[in-house]
Amino acid sequence: MTVVKFNNRPANGFSLMGNFFNEFPTLFKDDFSENLKNFAPVNIRETRDAYELEVVAPGFEKSDFNVNIEKNILTISAEKKNEVKNDDQKQIRSEYSYRAFKRSFTLDEKVDAEKIEAKYVNGVLTLNLPSKVKVKTPAKEISVQ
Repeated sequence: MTVVKFNNRPANGFSLMGNFFNEFPTLFKDDFSENLKNFAPVNIRETRDAYELEVVAPGFEKSDFNVNIEKNILTISAEKKNEVKNDDQKQIRSEYSYRAFKRSFTLDEKVDAEKIEAKYVNGVLTLNLPSKVKVKTPAKEISVQ
């Protein structure tokens, strides 16, 4: 296999804007890409009797996740180690790597922390955060004396 490098230079010579946009991703490489590596996108939905939290985290196993609650803060983290490289193979190009992430959320007083459930299916970690059962006190009639 041969690695082909493309050079996107205009046919008529030098272009200031062309060079700027060719180099643009490398301008923010240290700050921007490091933040994206440790970031897992999250969707949060509220239903009538629960919150549903979906964390998009493909490439992990169920055992890679750590979900805990401490002082009303829900923390979701995952870490997967890189595979051991084989000495008899030469790595030509590597465009992906395993990563770790950590996300924390403050739980509302409405959430029943004892009944939280988590599932990991097809690269999406889904947490069901049920609402506490509201006990309605019956109306009390007070007689006027």
